[in-house]
Amino acid sequence: MTHILTLVAPQPMTDTDIAPLLASVEPYTLTRLGPEAVDLSSELPLSQLQKMVMVARSKEIDACALPAHSRRKRMLISDMDSTIITQECLDELAVLAGCGDAIKAITEQAMRGELNFEEALTARVAQLRGIKQALIADVISALTLSPGAKVFVRTMAKYGAVTALVSGGFTPFTQHVAKLAGFSRHQGNELEIDENGLLTGKLIPPLLGPRAKKETLLEICKAQNIPLEDSLAIGDGANDLDMVKAAGLGVAYRAKPILAEASDAAIHHTGLTTALYFQGYKESEFVY
Repeated sequence: MTHILTLVAPQPMTDTDIAPLLASVEPYTLTRLGPEAVDLSSELPLSQLQKMVMVARSKEIDACALPAHSRRKRMLISDMDSTIITQECLDELAVLAGCGDAIKAITEQAMRGELNFEEALTARVAQLRGIKQALIADVISALTLSPGAKVFVRTMAKYGAVTALVSGGFTPFTQHVAKLAGFSRHQGNELEIDENGLLTGKLIPPLLGPRAKKETLLEICKAQNIPLEDSLAIGDGANDLDMVKAAGLGVAYRAKPILAEASDAAIHHTGLTTALYFQGYKESEFVY
């Protein structure tokens, strides 16, 4: 069976740069995807190419080894905070509310998988009781997309993929980020707001957590008649674990160890366009 080893560096790579990495992969066929990315087609077992992935990572090159068939995915489901955007929206809201340090500590533990996600989210939201709804707009105005996020989403959409943004965060943020990045749909949690425009410190059920993210993946694939193997899920924390493991290609983006170790591929050193290269897209196909 033919397998593909994809290498993506933070800067352009010459053939001379690549050659020392690949002495144990020969014979192979090299296809250049972009100045910083190459595909290497080989008949070697996937397990052997996976060893090369670890060698590449040690040299700060993101790498992925996959079967050559069905690389391009027809469905993209992505986490939002610290994945499509660089911030954690709840943490940013907490800073404006004056309780940033306490909430950030809980967020970090939850993302590492040390706390139950639903309980941690409920506890953090409770600390927002009484703050003005208007602060949400202040957070939205400061949000920034992760490197390559817009190109990643819009390229997959152009080539026919269904794109969904799912978050344990809140719908004002998912709505804004989905539009900014180019997702066709979004889903998040609902903050309860009283008649005076103040947060009550509660969420409106149902709560969207790890299980709901996976269920959204399964529901969309079923409704669109997309086999699970043709889906890509990407995230950064423990609450993304279920959907990333369920997808045909699970990608960890600058992720906590619990997710990185369970994923099919990981991006540590480059941007989100690397997830396109992992699927065999060439830079000439990217939508800028």
